[in-house]
Amino acid sequence: MSSEPTSKPETDDELPSPDRFNFWWGLLHLLSTIFSTVWFRLRGYHQDNLPEKGGALLLLNHQSHLDPVLVGTVIRRPISYVARDSLFKVPIIGFILKRTYVMPIRREAATSSTIREAVRRLKHGFLVGLFPEGTRSTDGVVSSFKPGFLSILKRAEVPIIPVGIAGAFEAMPRGSIFIRPKKICVVFGKPITVEEIKAHFESDQKDKEFVEFLRQRVIECQKEAAARKNGTPSASESAID
Repeated sequence: MSSEPTSKPETDDELPSPDRFNFWWGLLHLLSTIFSTVWFRLRGYHQDNLPEKGGALLLLNHQSHLDPVLVGTVIRRPISYVARDSLFKVPIIGFILKRTYVMPIRREAATSSTIREAVRRLKHGFLVGLFPEGTRSTDGVVSSFKPGFLSILKRAEVPIIPVGIAGAFEAMPRGSIFIRPKKICVVFGKPITVEEIKAHFESDQKDKEFVEFLRQRVIECQKEAAARKNGTPSASESAID
């Protein structure tokens, strides 16, 4: 029987508790904190908008390959992301992914397997991070969102946390293999509650309008992150209130 990772979800009994100490996650978190603080002058804002416990769906703008590590570095809770199962076969990278809550997904079954596993982890109390743009930005601007994540919200009753990243595009733009020492800021927006999400699905509001509403919330966070990164006067005025 093959031991290679697949998109088959683990049972609840097999899933580790997100509150349980994880040596490898802790070590990588420490190393990324040291590196990011020195190299990027990384700063996070409004982390108190995250629940201390329980599941939540984080919607993030996607500027570079650095994004998952950057967002995870400025908080103290692990985040489950999605990665192609082929990456789990790469030495060192696969070892790290298996031990840091990353979900392996087969490309040919990405949609259904992503939804099932994301819902499972959310119900188990994990933070799950998604990039609804579907790919990294080519110019640093937040592009349109793909609506697939709505299927997750219909099955898992958890809040949404909009997250904005600024500076990662300058540090490692799409196509670059070099990591530049640019200042990076991450802003966590005010939660969209379970009640608000239910109200949408029970109303006549079109999914397209709700997705655009969520995109605008992420854009607000990204704008505040950019203002704080640039040290402009508007940085003192939260864009998420």
